[in-house]
Amino acid sequence: MMEKAQEFRALPNPTDADLLHSEVDIKGANSAVGPQNTYDGDEDQLARLGKKQVLKRSFGFWSTLGFSCALLITWEGQLSVFTTGLSNGGPAGLIYGFIIVWIGTLCVFTTLSELASMAPTAGGQYHWVAMLAPKSSQKILSYITGWLTVLGWQAQIASASYLTGTTIQGVVILTCPTYDPQRWHGTLLAWAVVICGLGINTLVSSILAKIETLILILHIVAFVAILIPLVYLGPHSSPQEVFTVFTNAGGWPTQGLSFFVGLVGPVFAFLGTDGAIHISEEVRNAAIIVPRSMILSVLINGTLGFGMLVAMVFCLGNIDTISSTPPTQYPFMAVFAQAVGSNSGGAGMVAVIIFMYVCATTTSLASSSRMTWSFARDRGLPFSEHLSRINRRTSLPLYPIFLTAVFTCLLALINIGSSVAFNDVISLTVGGLYSSYLICCTLLLWRRCTGGIGGSSQDTAQKTGLHWGPFRIPGVLGIAVNIVACAFVIIIIFFSFWPPATPTTAESMNYSVLVFGGIILFSIAYYLTIAHRTYLGPLTEVEVR
Repeated sequence: MMEKAQEFRALPNPTDADLLHSEVDIKGANSAVGPQNTYDGDEDQLARLGKKQVLKRSFGFWSTLGFSCALLITWEGQLSVFTTGLSNGGPAGLIYGFIIVWIGTLCVFTTLSELASMAPTAGGQYHWVAMLAPKSSQKILSYITGWLTVLGWQAQIASASYLTGTTIQGVVILTCPTYDPQRWHGTLLAWAVVICGLGINTLVSSILAKIETLILILHIVAFVAILIPLVYLGPHSSPQEVFTVFTNAGGWPTQGLSFFVGLVGPVFAFLGTDGAIHISEEVRNAAIIVPRSMILSVLINGTLGFGMLVAMVFCLGNIDTISSTPPTQYPFMAVFAQAVGSNSGGAGMVAVIIFMYVCATTTSLASSSRMTWSFARDRGLPFSEHLSRINRRTSLPLYPIFLTAVFTCLLALINIGSSVAFNDVISLTVGGLYSSYLICCTLLLWRRCTGGIGGSSQDTAQKTGLHWGPFRIPGVLGIAVNIVACAFVIIIIFFSFWPPATPTTAESMNYSVLVFGGIILFSIAYYLTIAHRTYLGPLTEVEVR
C-alpha cells in the first residue's frame, strides 16, 4: 500500500510570493471567499488558497455536524470530570460555571467560524494566523500556533483513549468486586480503543462520513435513554440544595477562586469543536458548512450537556457515598447504580457512555491526523517529507494517522508509572488548543478594529488581501463577540495550569505548565535552528493566475 503513496510537495524554492501575505497569493486566496463567489467550487476555492485538492470531499452538512458533535460529546464527557466542579464550586458552581463556559465557548467558535469561512483549510489556526499577522511576525507566530494546535490535538486523542479505557476498567470494578485494578490494565484498554479507531480511520474510511451521521443520531438518542431512568428512578434534591449551595473542597482562600479552578471541568467537556475545521478539505461547500456545523454543535451539545448536568446534580443523593467512590472508578457510575438500585443496571447505562467515548476517540484520531498532515505539508514538522504524503489509493494521510496512533500508545505508558503525571499530560489539551484560539481571536480583533478586512468595499480587500467569507458577525456585535472570546480564553488558559486543591504537594502538583513551556521552547529552538529555513508559512502548491 505504502509503495503506491503519492507525495504532494509545495513548489520548490518558494519566494516571498509564496507566502500567504504576498500580493499574488493573498489576493487569489481571498477572491474565492468574496461576495462575488457562489461557494460551489470547493476545489477552485482551495486552489486560490494555494492548496491542491488531494483529499476526497465526502462530508456534507449532517455528517460534518455529526463529526463535530462526536468530538464534543459534552453531555457524556462532563460525566467523567463531574467531580472537578463538584469539589471546586459545588452543585451551584457546576451549573453556573457550565453556563459561563457555554457562552464563552460559543463566542470563541463564532469567532473561529468567521475565519473558517474566510479560509476553509485543514491547517486552521496556523493558516489564519499567517493571514492575519503583520508580515514581520507572520512566520514565527504561525509556526508557534501550528505547534500549539498539533500539541493540543495529540493530547486530545491521548485523553480520549485514556478516558475510554479507564471507564471500561471502572465498569469491571463496579460489577466485579473481586477484581484487582492495575494501572497497566487501563493502559492496555486505552491501546485497544486506539487500535479500534485506527482500523475505522484506515480500513473503512470510505464510509466514515456515513458513520458520523449515525453517531449524531445515537448521540441524541443515548441522551434520552440515560436521562429518563436517571431522573425517574434516582433520588431528588431540593432546588435550594442545587442552585444555592457552593463548596470549596479544594481548600482555596476564597469561594470565587475555587469556582474558577472548577471551570476546567466544563471546558474539557466542550473541547474538540475545532475538529470540523481540520476536515475542511473533505467537506463539500466548506466555507458555509464548517462554520454552521461548529456553531450548531456547540448549541446542541450545550443544551444536552446542561440538561444532563442539572439531572446529575438533582440526583446526586448521598454526596458522601459518591465521594467515597474508589479512585479507579468514575463517581458518575455510582450515581447511575444508586439511581437504578443495581450495579448491573448502572453498568448497562455506562456501556452507552463507553460506546460514545469510542466514537469520540475515533473522530479525534481523524481530526488530529489531518492537522498533523496539514502542518507537515507546509514543512512545519520534522520529517515533513514523509508526513505530508497522501496515499493514492485511499486519498488518506496514512503516515500521520499511524504516527498519531503510535504516539498516543506511547503516551499511555506514562499511566503505568503515574496516573497523576499522565493526567498532567492530557491537561495540555486545554492549554495547547486554547492558546491557539487566543492568537487567532486576538489577531482577528486587531484586524477588525483597524479596518484590515474588506467588507462591502473592495478597497480594503485590495490593500490587505483579506475579505470576509459568507459567514460573518457584522459591526459592533462582531467586535463584542471577539472581545468576550479573548477574555474567556485568557481566563481558561490561566486556570488550566492550576492544581485541583491546596496545599499542593509534589504528587498533586499540576506539571502541565512545565510540559507546555518545554514544548514552546522546543518549537522556538527548532524554528531558530532548522525550521526558519524550511517553514515559510502556508506554501503555494498551485499557481493562481
